[in-house]
Amino acid sequence: MTVTIKTARTDTDVRDATDLAWAFVALLKERYPERAEQIDDYLRDQRFEEMLANFRDYFLPPHGECMLARLDGQAVGVVMLKPAGAALCEMNRMYVAPEARGRGLGRLLCKALISRAVELGYREMRLGALNRHVEALPLYRSLGFDIDPDPPEFGRNDPGIIHLRMTLRPQS
Repeated sequence: MTVTIKTARTDTDVRDATDLAWAFVALLKERYPERAEQIDDYLRDQRFEEMLANFRDYFLPPHGECMLARLDGQAVGVVMLKPAGAALCEMNRMYVAPEARGRGLGRLLCKALISRAVELGYREMRLGALNRHVEALPLYRSLGFDIDPDPPEFGRNDPGIIHLRMTLRPQS
């Protein structure tokens, strides 16, 4: 099996990344049915549909980035970056399709996005995850994320949302 992790650039990449982002939303709503309204509010607040419809304006440099994982040519994973300040970016929508899980693709995607964030000049990265993301939370911590001392307003006081942040360091 051949695994590739690359930046999303082609029309096919953009379509695949968009489909995987919607699959991530479906997973959230399935796993957190009691939060469906809050998830919809968050997506509306984040202008999720608009951002995906105008993917190249939001998730390609200089405004953002998107890493796509393929397994034998099939798109199976995605993670996105968006600016959150002059030197702060946010990791979003990290998702690996069920058939590709257990192969370390989430770690590869995150590490590739962190490297791209450093290349793009960011000094910190933050993310938010719901507390039952039992697959992702240990991964994020193992990569160096820790509790965010200044989380974004949305979900700041919600104990079910875990806000994490890390300092980015240039690769040697």
